Amino acid sequence: MAIITATESPTVRLIDPDAELEFDPDEVYSGPSKSQQKREVEALQDLGEILVKLPAAQFKRIELPETLRIAVADCRKITQNGALRRQKQYIGKLMRGIDPAPIQAQLDVFNGVSVAENAKFHQAEKWRDKLIADNEALTLFLNAHPDADATHLRQLIRNARDEAARSKPPKAFREIFRVIREALEKN
Repeated sequence: MAIITATESPTVRLIDPDAELEFDPDEVYSGPSKSQQKREVEALQDLGEILVKLPAAQFKRIELPETLRIAVADCRKITQNGALRRQKQYIGKLMRGIDPAPIQAQLDVFNGVSVAENAKFHQAEKWRDKLIADNEALTLFLNAHPDADATHLRQLIRNARDEAARSKPPKAFREIFRVIREALEKN
């Protein structure tokens, strides 16, 4: 038995001395690792679980392939834990065959995560505050949005100012916001 000291290094023999020169790392890569694939599958199952938990009104509005829609509808009816787990796995399997990006985008819109939706929301809030604070803002709003009903808006602005002065619930305040949102969506 040979003892190797710290100053000596064992010699490594290569069977083929040119083997290192022929190595190409791009040829070795065969796709994502099993761990990455598993994370992707679990993410799709989680997305399917979100679909299962959606309120009925939102579930009806979301666009899904028919097989996935049926599987999610069936899953909403199941109460037993084992059957529920298997159905969620089946939903995940179905989701592997489709592009989840449009579904995620629709869910983001429902949750108000969409950047465009947030921008519209903030713009409507600013218009509402301007309309209540300044009489000339109504003219600016009507010039920008000619389809809006001027008479109805004037009445709502008067009511909102009255509500604020009397410390009443902000019914007209909310209605102004709704009218503004509708006008912004038309343009």
